[in-house]
Amino acid sequence: MKKMVVWVLVGAVVALGVYIRLAPSDPAQWHMPLTATADTDMQGGVIRIVETGPEGLARLDDIAQATPRTTVLAGSVDEGMITYITRSKVIGFPDYTTVQQDGDTLRIHARLRFGRSDFGVNRDRVDEWLAALQP
Repeated sequence: MKKMVVWVLVGAVVALGVYIRLAPSDPAQWHMPLTATADTDMQGGVIRIVETGPEGLARLDDIAQATPRTTVLAGSVDEGMITYITRSKVIGFPDYTTVQQDGDTLRIHARLRFGRSDFGVNRDRVDEWLAALQP
């Protein structure tokens, strides 16, 4: 009986891991225009508003795409808005980061998909991207 319970638990953990890695990411849900007007730190993400000049999105795109396990979900520099998915190394938890150019202003919203807290992972990644963006 104990072995069966252990195998059921192992199966549940594996199934959850497979779901986390393979769950579809709907651009209609995650690739949305940003309206934030102030920096905000949240339990599951972060918002940053920075003055970068008109080329901020293009420069940040190079930085983001060089980040391990980061891919583009939707958008482009030409569209003026890009949403990235960055996955954690071990389990593959997806975090979504939307970056939008508005004149000289860059708006960034990074957030988790699963759970309630990201333990500051999104804040740290966005702040690293912004530090790399500085001249």
